[in-house]
Amino acid sequence: MTDCCTNSSVQNNVSCPQCNTVGRKVKIITLKSLLLPEALKNLNVESPYYFCSTRDCKVVYYNEDKETYQTEEIKVPIFQKNTSNHIPVCYCFGWTRKRIVDEVKKTGNSSAMSEIKQHIKEKRCGCEVNNPQGSCCLSNISSFVEALRS
Repeated sequence: MTDCCTNSSVQNNVSCPQCNTVGRKVKIITLKSLLLPEALKNLNVESPYYFCSTRDCKVVYYNEDKETYQTEEIKVPIFQKNTSNHIPVCYCFGWTRKRIVDEVKKTGNSSAMSEIKQHIKEKRCGCEVNNPQGSCCLSNISSFVEALRS
C-alpha cells in the first residue's frame, strides 16, 4: 500500500460489459479485501479487473472476459453508486456525505481535504483495501465539497 494515494491512471479501453463505460484498473488486493466470501471464491487472481463508476450500473468490478461482480457482492456500499448521506466518501477516515454536509453548514467549509492529506502524508491511508475504487478519495471529496458550494 505504499502508493495507494498516488495518481497512477493507467489508460485502457476495457469497458464494462453492462454499461459500456471504460473503467479504471484496480489492483487484485482491492477485490480480495472487498468481495463477499461467496464472490471471492470465484475470483480469477490472474486477470486484471476494472472499476465501473457509473451510478446506475450494478457492476462494480469486471474483467476482459466479461466476468463481473455487482454491488450486492461487495462488503461496503459504493459511493459512486449510492446516494445515501451515510455512505463514505472517504472509506479510510470516515468522511461520509452527511459529515461533510454538516460541517459545511456549520462552518461554511470542510476540513476533510486537509485532514485526509495529513493522514496521507503520515502514510495512514489504506485506499487499496478500503475504497472500492481502489484509489484515493481526494478527487471525490473535492468534487463533493465543490458541488455543495455551488
